[in-house]
Amino acid sequence: MNHVQELALERQQSHRKAIGWWLVALSALTVFMVALGGMTRLTHSGLSMTDWTFTGSLPPIGQEAWQAEFERYQQFPEYQKVNQGMDLDGFKSIFWYEYSHRMLGRTIGNVFLLGALFFGWRKAIDRTLAKKLAGLFVLLCTQGLIGWWMVRSGLVDRPDVSHYRLTVHLGAAFAFYAALLWVALGQFRGPAIGRKPLSPRLHLARAAAVVGVLVFLTSLAGGLVAGSNAGFIYNTFPLMDGQLVPDGLLHRDPWYMNFLEHPKTIQFQHRVLAITTFFAVMALAVRGIADGVRSGARTALKAAAAVAVVQVGLGITTLLTVVWVPAASLHQLGALALLSAMVWVNHTLWRPRGHVWADAPAK
Repeated sequence: MNHVQELALERQQSHRKAIGWWLVALSALTVFMVALGGMTRLTHSGLSMTDWTFTGSLPPIGQEAWQAEFERYQQFPEYQKVNQGMDLDGFKSIFWYEYSHRMLGRTIGNVFLLGALFFGWRKAIDRTLAKKLAGLFVLLCTQGLIGWWMVRSGLVDRPDVSHYRLTVHLGAAFAFYAALLWVALGQFRGPAIGRKPLSPRLHLARAAAVVGVLVFLTSLAGGLVAGSNAGFIYNTFPLMDGQLVPDGLLHRDPWYMNFLEHPKTIQFQHRVLAITTFFAVMALAVRGIADGVRSGARTALKAAAAVAVVQVGLGITTLLTVVWVPAASLHQLGALALLSAMVWVNHTLWRPRGHVWADAPAK
């Protein structure tokens, strides 16, 4: 490799790391977005803004503007059936949660677009990365549309958003975050410089992928719990209604709808998935460490196991405190932290077929 090639490689690696940090910053903003969305849900603030536009970013300014916004809110079911008699100060307290949530979403979109334009101008984005960024942007835009689709469900007759749409909204947010973090981590690896067979520990990588999917599904089950208010019943652990497996789980007909619409069954399935996920993460960590995986993967596995322990504790606390808002918000963030750890674990165990990386340790 001559001097010109060395300089080109060094410049490429510098660009990759800069892009990686930009994507990490976007990941952090997405974490705040999820946290704020959870608080908006827990404080019943999500229906305080009754319109949705792509333009405009200023909140109501002045008493007259606030009164007009409040009168608009009074025309919808949540005020008429739930918050009848709420004063303007009470309206402001819920409005700011939803407003901040929407503005943070727009901030993420702007940071994404400005960063992509900047790195594109610097010719730092190759064709492969451009496709990944385009996919991420589609996910981001779709998430915004899903958010409004969800809000609309609570502005018609029933003063609460559809728990199906809430779960889709949460799942889309988690999917966008996981994809964003995966691409970000990839930028901190050196460029591919040769070819090498897949790791002989392919069985462990496949198991990690399965556990990652399990973490995601458990998070979706948590979204159903939140959307159906199933966390406010049977606030004991480990028993439900005095039993490990309570009666009446398949109360509704057809039977499969119980897993989507029957609060008792929804809470039970989340418990089962959460416990299964916990033991799966712990088993994966034990197996990986016993197999002697390299230090990066070992650290990721230990982190995943530690987060799983904390997350179970937060889930039980949320249940026993009858969905105390701080505990519930931390529990949602715990789900995102566990997903992050599993993305990290999978990223250390998987690599594109046939590639060896410039920063790979010497064998």
